[in-house]
Amino acid sequence: MEIDTVGSRHSSLLAIMSAGASRVMEEEELMKVVRVKMPSYYQENDCHQLIHDFYAKYADNTKPMSREVMRVNALAEQKANEVKSEERRVKNSMAAANHTVQSSNLQVQSTEQDYPDPPEMPKKLPKLVELLISRTPEIYKPAVAHAIFPPLATHLWKTRFRYIDNVEHEARLMTLLLAGTGAGKSSVNRPIDFIMEDIRLRDAENLKREKAWKDEMLRKGANKDKRKRPENLIIQEIDADMTNPAFVMRTAEAQEHFLYTSLNELDQFDALKGSGSQQFRIMCLAADPGNKYGQTRVGTMSVTERVTIRFNWNASTTIQKGQRYFSKVLTDGPISRINFCTIPEREIGEDMPVYGTYDESYREALRPYIENLNKVTGLIECKEAFQLALKLKDENAEFARLSQDRTFENLSFRANVIAYLKACVLYVANGCKWEPEIDEFIRWSEQYDLHCKMRFFGDMIAKENYTAERSSKRGPQNLLQILPDNFTAAQLLAIRLEHGLDAKGTDMMIRQWLHRNYIRRAYQYTGKRDSCDSCDSFEKLKYRHDGMVIKS
Repeated sequence: MEIDTVGSRHSSLLAIMSAGASRVMEEEELMKVVRVKMPSYYQENDCHQLIHDFYAKYADNTKPMSREVMRVNALAEQKANEVKSEERRVKNSMAAANHTVQSSNLQVQSTEQDYPDPPEMPKKLPKLVELLISRTPEIYKPAVAHAIFPPLATHLWKTRFRYIDNVEHEARLMTLLLAGTGAGKSSVNRPIDFIMEDIRLRDAENLKREKAWKDEMLRKGANKDKRKRPENLIIQEIDADMTNPAFVMRTAEAQEHFLYTSLNELDQFDALKGSGSQQFRIMCLAADPGNKYGQTRVGTMSVTERVTIRFNWNASTTIQKGQRYFSKVLTDGPISRINFCTIPEREIGEDMPVYGTYDESYREALRPYIENLNKVTGLIECKEAFQLALKLKDENAEFARLSQDRTFENLSFRANVIAYLKACVLYVANGCKWEPEIDEFIRWSEQYDLHCKMRFFGDMIAKENYTAERSSKRGPQNLLQILPDNFTAAQLLAIRLEHGLDAKGTDMMIRQWLHRNYIRRAYQYTGKRDSCDSCDSFEKLKYRHDGMVIKS
């Protein structure tokens, strides 16, 4: 911005310091910056006096910096490093090619590309994970390694795992794949199809029974006896466009089995929202043990049920759509309960990834794991998964203390639960036998999940939390009462900015206070006979700190 404009230079510099510049650089450093950014104002004594007075009276380094100031400062340092890195790259390229690199050929990196790469997947994997991604091209393997868990966990029935807080959890897992258009989001579909084969066969039989019953009801007249709805209609895989009453009915009939769906687009969940935003409430409840959900209707043909939601799902969408979809519920819980993954963007013109063959040998190798998941019930104790969850919890807490990032800390709590449940699923699928490879894989899986959450939603959540914190910690305050008995316009501006008010209203506020005799202007003697100059200093006539009320 152009800030060296006569008439607004004083207020511009004061606003910059008040907003946080004084927190990320020393007084001498700021002087050097102002000399470059405001060369004409830097020549005046008022500029130097303003900076010196602000650092002497108002630059409190004991207060924590706001998230926004830290973000801007980190971004500035990152950009500076990128410029140096790019300069070195161009210089080396020029030397190697022995020709001038035109600036138009330089690749402009987006903010998305500037974000650090996700953690690399371990080379040694648990046998089940290695099998399921064995036909997947290398670039898609991390996404598939996350996407396989909701359908695997859907096979568990009445199976519980005790988490480190002594709360028993079922394997409630939801995975959302965020990636660019044409990135290969469909790569997760074939492994999911093979995992869900046995459930889909049983669902097909029960769907036939349900359809036959419906056809019979249509053939009978309104006054004839009608057969009751068939029993044991366990249909676990639900349609993407299912309405809320149908969802409740399917849950009630599932007899504590998990429901499951796989969505090509996240907004297909909107069919569940009903008259409000029920889809987000369902997402939250689906991850919470012992939840209760349902509906009560007066009509005899309406669905009236109270159920516990057990709902695992996979969904895919673009990064921008995903951010928009959750933008209104950033701090309401869905994001922390969902396992996120992504697919890196391929270079332009790169060769097409080639899949392996999903054949009978793939199916047969998978069968024993599915059978192990189907036959286990009750409370399963896995001491290795329990100890791993404790270690990961401590590692996350250590990183949160070092980074002082509250958004990361909040997201890490449920990310650790998700990782623990994944470890338990692998343990059960492996015949209740622990593999050493599970440790490193689950640690990577949790780090990858948190990487995606912070990358795609971290700043959005931090901004939402900061706004809520500022608006909720205090109600309307008497700004005059906060100021000292003698104050300057700079102090008043700082108070306004601290309370979320703009700088433009400062002069109007001063005029109103003067007119209402809340304050009076203080004058400074110039040394000349019968002469004094007006300055930006004021004296309070009301709300003095000594309790006196002075009348003008």
